[in-house]
Amino acid sequence: MAREVAIIGAALDLGQERRGVDMGPSAMRYAGLEERLVRLGYAVRDLGNVSAAVQEAVTLEDPRARFLPEILETCARLAGLVFETAERGAIPLVLGGDHSIALGTLGGLARAHGPGGLIWIDAHADVNTPETSPSGNVHGMVLAAVLGLAGAAFESDAWPLPAVDPTRVALIGVREVDEREPALLREAGVRVYTMSEIDRIGIERAMRESLDRVAGSGFVHLSLDVDALDPEVAPGVGTPVRGGLTYREAHLALELVAESGLVGSLEVVEVNPILDRENTTALTAVELVASALGKRIL
Repeated sequence: MAREVAIIGAALDLGQERRGVDMGPSAMRYAGLEERLVRLGYAVRDLGNVSAAVQEAVTLEDPRARFLPEILETCARLAGLVFETAERGAIPLVLGGDHSIALGTLGGLARAHGPGGLIWIDAHADVNTPETSPSGNVHGMVLAAVLGLAGAAFESDAWPLPAVDPTRVALIGVREVDEREPALLREAGVRVYTMSEIDRIGIERAMRESLDRVAGSGFVHLSLDVDALDPEVAPGVGTPVRGGLTYREAHLALELVAESGLVGSLEVVEVNPILDRENTTALTAVELVASALGKRIL
């Protein structure tokens, strides 16, 4: 019987300020995601999108953690679907939306399996807290949240915290951090591969070391923010930073993920069709998902 991939959309844009990322799940579906996975031999079940509040219809309560109550509501719904998917042995494939949805994804996985390991491919560290964030945008706090470092405001009956073991977390492709994030990462014991280090040692070594680090009990999850790629490759993102992963570096990284056989769930976030060119970023995201799930050149 073919292994099942369950597609779960999380059309949430409250975690950041550039509008349009809520259309990311539709853009990736339109780019042929299901067809790609079927060609790889998977049975695909699309569970649709979890509901999310619209920014114009809600009131901002705390500028230090913008729209956090509404984000938590959406993440709780997402965590429930991820939990059910993981319980029946399928592969959860979550489509964002902004990166704040990772709280729901990882929360559901931790509820099913206990704390696990995490590969976080991103231009940003995302370990701010409401006290340290210069913007108040929750997508920049979500890694701190799943590590249990962002405070009680992120707690929920829908998930246990911490959802991941900090000694089993690897950040890859980081090239823009806020002032207080480096110290928090060091204190937590998270391994960070900046783009400068990847320039020196190569993406293959960085990924192989990361996979060794995240292996273990519970689960291993891959979270891919498409702004990890260079803006020339992935222009449709809200927070582009020059000097990111090339097209081939990104594919090699995800081919190594598939080769390892460690990763049992993944999410792709921050695709913004409004800022894109001819759906290029969504198409690239779909190609990268295919590489992570086993597509090879030969």
